[in-house]
Amino acid sequence: MKKTLNYILLGGILLFGVFYTYTKLTAASNGNIAPDFEAELIDGTPFKLSNLQGKYVLLDFWGSWCAPCLRESPELVALHNKHSKDLTVVTVALEKNLKSWEKVTNKYGYTWKHQIVNQNRFVLLSDIARKYGVSEIPSKFLIAPDGTLLGNYSFKEIDKILNNKR
Repeated sequence: MKKTLNYILLGGILLFGVFYTYTKLTAASNGNIAPDFEAELIDGTPFKLSNLQGKYVLLDFWGSWCAPCLRESPELVALHNKHSKDLTVVTVALEKNLKSWEKVTNKYGYTWKHQIVNQNRFVLLSDIARKYGVSEIPSKFLIAPDGTLLGNYSFKEIDKILNNKR
């Protein structure tokens, strides 16, 4: 019995490794057009990422259960408030429980329209996250006005990029 459990565990680890590697190898690369996706916003409105071309887009993957995400929330809100004319914030909450995100968004003041809640037990199971090679959160991607994926940056780096574009 113990030997069988060890084989099952080993198989699970190998399967996870293959899935993780595949996700990283097939994810979007900097300089390419950002992978498009469709989702439903929290207000029920249909959303398509490519419809946001013309402004910088910050695609932020987070979760209400993620301590580093919560620590970064004030920075995200400050960046949104400072650059709202030049930057559209799109948050993708990767949640196990669909109601948990709302407490966090209310507490920190997530007021932007483009909020998506994606229910998944594991980050790698989110279709949207896989397109961007997200294996951990928080993860942030800056997309240029022409739809080009610029990269995974910190809030300070994004602020600097936007300040230099003025």
